Amino acid sequence: MSESGHSLGAVADESPLSARDQQMLALERQWWKYAGAKEQAIRELFDLSATHYYQILNALIDTEEALAHDPMLVKRLRRLRTSRQRARTARRLGTDS
Repeated sequence: MSESGHSLGAVADESPLSARDQQMLALERQWWKYAGAKEQAIRELFDLSATHYYQILNALIDTEEALAHDPMLVKRLRRLRTSRQRARTARRLGTDS
């Protein structure tokens, strides 16, 4: 598998996750290795807009299958999502009062 392009690593056939779901988790694990913007990598690898990718990713990290596949990554992504939601809520509450 090449370092330079569209390979995110091996896909486990025995995993209950689809190949795309496994590749999305692999991208989240190592997106910083790819030259250029993450959004460009998302477009090239999955042919999705960044918005659609993150909608799918957020649903994916809520599944038990994703948690079983890569527990540390999924827990980290859940924590990051929660902290971003709290920050958005705090900003909204701060500006509305």
